[in-house]
Amino acid sequence: MSEVIISVRGEHEDRIPAELGVARVSVRLDGPKRDAVLAEASALSQQVRDELQALQGAASVTQWSSDRVSVWSDRPWSQDGKRLALVHHASVGARAEFSDFAALSDWVTKVSEREGITVESVTWELTPDTAKATERQVAGGAVQVAVDRATAYAAAIGLGGVTALEIADVGLLSKGGEESGPGAPKMMRALMAADAGGGPALEFEPQPIVVRAAVEARFAAR
Repeated sequence: MSEVIISVRGEHEDRIPAELGVARVSVRLDGPKRDAVLAEASALSQQVRDELQALQGAASVTQWSSDRVSVWSDRPWSQDGKRLALVHHASVGARAEFSDFAALSDWVTKVSEREGITVESVTWELTPDTAKATERQVAGGAVQVAVDRATAYAAAIGLGGVTALEIADVGLLSKGGEESGPGAPKMMRALMAADAGGGPALEFEPQPIVVRAAVEARFAAR
C-alpha cells in the first residue's frame, strides 16, 4: 500500500488545585462636595492599602496593587428632564493575590461590610511557575493523544508506525484558517462574585484550575 496521510486532532486537559485567590475591590463614592468625596475616598483606599500591606508582611498576600483615586463630576437629569445639582464621584481599585485562603475570606468579609467598598470578584489562579509547567505538560499530552490516534488509524488499515509531518495549534492546519476550538494551552480561571452585603463570614472554596490544549497534526503511514 502506498503512503497514506493521516490528519488527526489531539486534546488534553488537566485540573490543578488553585494556589492563589485574587480579590479585586473598588472604592466608589459620590456627593455634592468634591473635597469631601475625595477625602473620604482617599481615606478608605488608604485603609485598604494599609491592610494589604500588613497581610503581605504576614505572608498571607503575595502581592497587591492599588490604582490612583479618580475624580469626576456630572450633572444628572431628573425624571422630569431637568438638570440636577452637580454630583462629584471618586473611584479607586485594588487587587490582591492571597496564598492564605482563610485570610482571603476574612478580609473580603470585612471590607465588603464597609459602605463605599465593593468586592468586584474573587478568582482562583495558579502561580506563574505552576502555570508554565502545567501548560507545557498539557501541550505534550495533546500531542501524545494525536500520535496515539494516528497510530490507531494506521493499524486499523494494516499499516505500521506513523511519521509526523506537521503539528500545529488548532486552526493553523484547518482549511480557511478558522479556529474551531482551543489551541495552545489555555487556563480556565474559576471566578465567583463576592459581594457579601453583611452577614456571616464568606467561606471561599478554591475551585480547580482547568488547563486545556488541542493540536492538529498530519502523519505519514506506510
